[in-house]
Amino acid sequence: MQPDTPAKGDFNLTPSASSNQQPAASKPPRLVLDTIFAFPPNRDTLGGTAYIIVGNSFNLLIDCPAWNETNQQFLREQGGVSLLFITHRGGIGKAKEIQESMGCQVLIQEQEAYLLPGLEVVTFHQKFTINPCCYVIWTPGHSPGSSCLYYTGAGGVLFSGRHLLPSKQGELLPLRTPKTFHWPRQIRSLQSLLERFTPETLQFICPGANTGFLRGKGVIDQATERLSASLGEV
Repeated sequence: MQPDTPAKGDFNLTPSASSNQQPAASKPPRLVLDTIFAFPPNRDTLGGTAYIIVGNSFNLLIDCPAWNETNQQFLREQGGVSLLFITHRGGIGKAKEIQESMGCQVLIQEQEAYLLPGLEVVTFHQKFTINPCCYVIWTPGHSPGSSCLYYTGAGGVLFSGRHLLPSKQGELLPLRTPKTFHWPRQIRSLQSLLERFTPETLQFICPGANTGFLRGKGVIDQATERLSASLGEV
């Protein structure tokens, strides 16, 4: 794979027609959009939500789900994992175990790759194109290497990691916490997203945490309108 150029070969995210140990009774991932599944919140990543985009020959895992038997079986049933993209350092979880089990590469922004010693890691600076349907962009602020993934399917979907999260009222916001790396840069990253997307290219946002505040909806719709409103709240 090469940064900013379409990857060759197996990276086909054309939607298809159609998972140590935690308790075996864990809830399975649920379908939230077309071929996008959301995993239950993961204690290893402080309640983070991981996702998988299931394609005909390429499955893209976004952040690390709990590495329990339920999720492992689900991933095997879907055909495994082709690539694991980590949106920020807090999403690493059991990345080592996932790579060892699934044989997948790990993609992470270059400033946080040092947190994955001994793993086969692909890094990028500002943008990395996985294929014509999917690319990642650097959105620093929450952490030095915080990044988002954009997928053209389902009308345009942004996987925001912890860069943008739902509040207790279900509103999309950049949330400032004691662990925030650089608040002004996080706001500039939000502005850059607004400049990049339009209502025609972005319809949904899949946040990387606080998904319980979505009250069962699974995703945030009216994405660009919500992005614009979130900027007005800070």
